Amino acid sequence: MNHYETVFILTPVLSAEQMKEAVEKFEKILTDNGAAIVNKEEWGLRKLAYPIEKKSTGFYTFIEFDAEPTVIKTLEVNFRRDERVIRFLTFKQDKFAHEYAIKRRGAKANTTTNEEVKEN
Repeated sequence: MNHYETVFILTPVLSAEQMKEAVEKFEKILTDNGAAIVNKEEWGLRKLAYPIEKKSTGFYTFIEFDAEPTVIKTLEVNFRRDERVIRFLTFKQDKFAHEYAIKRRGAKANTTTNEEVKEN
């Protein structure tokens, strides 16, 4: 199994429920094809670097997963077919990117823990 990351941008005209439904659809495609989701981050509504389809914002979602190479084609075909997705990018992590992703997840978990302690 290889380590992959994908980021996709959903159109900003979706409600929160529709956005959640779209993200769950792509997670289900991954898990149904034997992928193991390692990390998921919803980055929320962000400004795009340039307008896409006359839209200047979009809902960003980031997913890290472990899968066989054949799963990527299935995932990207579904990204292309779904009209809610305005852009996507999937790439295979090399060993350095994978090590960095593990450190980043660890640092994020520590930051969250520290913030919870400060609040109490």
